[in-house]
Amino acid sequence: MRAPPPPLAVSPPHLLLSSSSSSLVPAARRLPPPPPAAAVVRSSVSVSTAVEAPTAAAEPALGESAAAARRRRLILLRHGESAAGGRLTRDHDRPLSKAGRAAAISVSNKLQQMGWLPELVLCSDATRTKETLKILQEHVKGLSEAIVHFIPSFYSIAAMDGQTAEHLQKAICEYSSDEILTVMCMGHNKGWEEAASMFSGDSVVLKTCNAALLEAEGKSWVEYFSYVVDAVPS
Repeated sequence: MRAPPPPLAVSPPHLLLSSSSSSLVPAARRLPPPPPAAAVVRSSVSVSTAVEAPTAAAEPALGESAAAARRRRLILLRHGESAAGGRLTRDHDRPLSKAGRAAAISVSNKLQQMGWLPELVLCSDATRTKETLKILQEHVKGLSEAIVHFIPSFYSIAAMDGQTAEHLQKAICEYSSDEILTVMCMGHNKGWEEAASMFSGDSVVLKTCNAALLEAEGKSWVEYFSYVVDAVPS
């Protein structure tokens, strides 16, 4: 059986930027081993954090080249604010509100400034998430080149207690290749907040059009998620 990967060394500590302040606030200390840290970007504020995995002590077998661990990024983005919709409009079909469209443009600028540019996008097929993605594609240079898959189950799973993190893990490992280093999953609360919190081991709040970045090093997405497998239900 393969030995478990070494725990992540987080430097600097997990930081969050409150919406009412421009100062960085250290989050509560987590128990070891620490999973990947989460950074949150909002339509009006931003923060980033670096996560390093220590070099493995074991050497590769003779004649076998070791694949270098590469930094992988998972972006969890909640859709923009939706309009109320008519009496006969299904929740699934509600479009973005005017404020939701404006926030999507604003967060597009933040994502580009911070370099959070996915190569693969997995998106709920609800109208408000698809519209949020379209705005991002129009305003984030290079995002239109990303591979996109619309995942109908992202809409329903987000309403189920404690199931989103495992569902996202399976979807990413199914749709992504190990050559892809940045994946963005777009969906809904309460599931997206739960997943960000479970993966990071901390309490993450995702209001509409907020994104969380979870960053760690791994030779594959399977290895990336091995850092947080204990936090995800089996």
